[in-house]
Amino acid sequence: MYEEMASVWPTAEQNPSFSEDLRDFGRIWMRTPKVVFSKTLRHVEHNSRLAEEDVTAEVARCKRQVEGDLGLGGATLAVSFMKLGLIDEYRMFVRPIVLGGGKPYFTPNECPIDLKLVETRTFPGGVVLLRYERSV
Repeated sequence: MYEEMASVWPTAEQNPSFSEDLRDFGRIWMRTPKVVFSKTLRHVEHNSRLAEEDVTAEVARCKRQVEGDLGLGGATLAVSFMKLGLIDEYRMFVRPIVLGGGKPYFTPNECPIDLKLVETRTFPGGVVLLRYERSV
């Protein structure tokens, strides 16, 4: 996921085919500190660093360093976080395009996770945010 994001967002601000919203996202992505979990990458850029510890230790480290919410991207990584109970809130953006394939949001999980819908928001262009909290 890092490689895909790094191929688009560093130059988004200069891309004339991008909407202002996409250029804004590129600016936000560039200034947001990122931790990259990878077994193959040896170098990352764009305000990113490679994770040096296991997932649980890395999350604890980030929580000590960051005030506010932490975000997570990537279906494969999300499964590790889900199994360890490290996700308190799920924010899913639904874009109105039918592809007919691709990676599922979540892979099969041994233990169901009960969620409570706490917010929906519709953006210009039809993108919908679904925000859920994990029920305890």
